[in-house]
Amino acid sequence: MNTEQTKETITLGGGCFWCIEAIYQELNGVIEAVSGYSGGKIKNPNYEQVCSGTTGHAEVIQVTFNPKIITFNKILEVFFSTHDPTTLNRQGNDVGTQYRSVIFYHTQKQKQIALEVIKELNGAGTLKNPIVTEVSSFKEFYEAENYHQDYFKLNASKSYCKVNIQPKVEKFRENYANNLKDIKLKL
Repeated sequence: MNTEQTKETITLGGGCFWCIEAIYQELNGVIEAVSGYSGGKIKNPNYEQVCSGTTGHAEVIQVTFNPKIITFNKILEVFFSTHDPTTLNRQGNDVGTQYRSVIFYHTQKQKQIALEVIKELNGAGTLKNPIVTEVSSFKEFYEAENYHQDYFKLNASKSYCKVNIQPKVEKFRENYANNLKDIKLKL
């Protein structure tokens, strides 16, 4: 009997979920990346409620990955390199607690690794400011409305996607060319 785990889940927030979903969907070893909400105080929030900034939820993606193909450390490396973890409650023009940098860990091992990675990155001196990424225990994930799922794949020609998501995806593809799935969206 094979006792090695072939699926692991982590919930990440790094600004608008459309951006991080587009990146993780192309990462080899990621089984699924689903946009949603986590970390708040109300059950089953909708997009308008979360955007109000009053629910405490962050826009997140729930990433299911195969640790035999991609390590949790690589998941975090991509996370920290594809958004600004040094700005509190802000990513670009998106401002509010719903856009905070956050790792909702599902296991104590994930928490330990996340804290170690943050300590290493802060100690390396490569970032201008300290990392403010919240590291919190995962409690609930609420899947976002259907129109938020696969947003970049389905709306790549829209101006928001061309201006905000496409440059991040292009930079990600350049930096992680050896970690991409074979199939990717043409830009």
